[in-house]
Amino acid sequence: MSNAVVKTRTERTKWYCEARFGMFIHWGLYAIPARGEWVRSVERMPKEEYEKYMNEFDAENYNPKEWARIAKDAGMKYAVLTAKHHDGFCLFDTRYTEFKSTNAPCKRDLVREYVEAFRAEGIKVGLYFSIIDWCHEDFPHYGDRQHPMRDCEEYKSDHRNFDRYLDFMHGQVRELITNYGKLDLMWFDFSYDDMKCDKWKASELIQMVREIQPHIIIDNRLEGSAEDAGSIRTLNPTPYSGDFASPEQMIPPACICDEAGNPIPWEACITLNNNWGYSAHDKHYKSSKLIVRTLVECASKGGNLIVNVGPTIKGEFPEEAVTILKEVGKWMKENGKSIYGCTFSDYVKPEWGRFTQNGNKLYAHVMEEQVGAICLPKMAGKVKSMRLIKDGSEVKETFFWNLKEYSENAYFFFDCHAFDNYPLPDEKDSVVEIILKEE
Repeated sequence: MSNAVVKTRTERTKWYCEARFGMFIHWGLYAIPARGEWVRSVERMPKEEYEKYMNEFDAENYNPKEWARIAKDAGMKYAVLTAKHHDGFCLFDTRYTEFKSTNAPCKRDLVREYVEAFRAEGIKVGLYFSIIDWCHEDFPHYGDRQHPMRDCEEYKSDHRNFDRYLDFMHGQVRELITNYGKLDLMWFDFSYDDMKCDKWKASELIQMVREIQPHIIIDNRLEGSAEDAGSIRTLNPTPYSGDFASPEQMIPPACICDEAGNPIPWEACITLNNNWGYSAHDKHYKSSKLIVRTLVECASKGGNLIVNVGPTIKGEFPEEAVTILKEVGKWMKENGKSIYGCTFSDYVKPEWGRFTQNGNKLYAHVMEEQVGAICLPKMAGKVKSMRLIKDGSEVKETFFWNLKEYSENAYFFFDCHAFDNYPLPDEKDSVVEIILKEE
């Protein structure tokens, strides 16, 4: 194993593995057609047609302080904003292109306002940066798997200079990590086919980033993608393998580990509805209950959850998103200690929910009503005390006569005087903090 790579990765990600919950924000010109962030690629939209949207980008109600408040109230500890997506439009003031927010009607450096607002709320700040760019003339057009003009013969040209594109792309990254103070996280997206690793001059890019901001956390997509985590899962990760794996729109079936079974940092990125960028007709939102349970699942497998919001062109979060995050925040305010700083438990997943653990504190996330007592498998004699963390009320261990045949387990009722459980204290997830006896 490349011990130096793993050691520095472990040091950098300490805060990240304690934070567990973050906010992704996909915002750009694609919020105007409002058909998702891939609209230009999906609809094979010509550059000239798409760039007209810049003339309408006024961000009239953009208030990152409000965004930061919503994130903080939801219990999120870090955030990532799309400084530039695949369409090439920049939310920051770059000298490398005129296709940027400071040239749009809003005439604002939206990234600068974002980092200042979120830092003020004590939220770690990250930036998303697409290493592909459908706007740049030297990025592959015809024949590329993703480019909007991939099927147009007229774009079949031998005059594109990819090295010139790389100078442009590296230059923009340097601007972001130099001009906006301390950044906590850099989210690169994405590699595919032969467009990965040395194709991006990834070694040079990472060396530059680490020299300027050695503490910054980086994802794994300079060599990986949502389809392949890359060498971060091997015993010899490359210097650009990233600090965390990034499964997308799914939760891994178990903790993500390297080939020797050692856990590695990971983060599931999911959307609140079905799109990353704002989609006016996409009302298929996940419930706050599902978000809470997904967050618990991630923490119980040693991972993070970053949930995406796609603001409207005006710079506002959709009402549905605000409502969901407010409900999640209420649960986190009462139960956050079962998430922050927690990881997987040595105890197997119970049938009624999940376990998370932080030292000798085991958190039982009870998600399903039970007939009879709630079973803590293989925990007989190991429980020191129990509390419902929502209100701190005592939960007493149960020794009813009908449980004696299965005495290797511990048991409890939420109401110690009941012979059967009443409906769960919290229908999203009722959390019992179990203090384990010292071995």
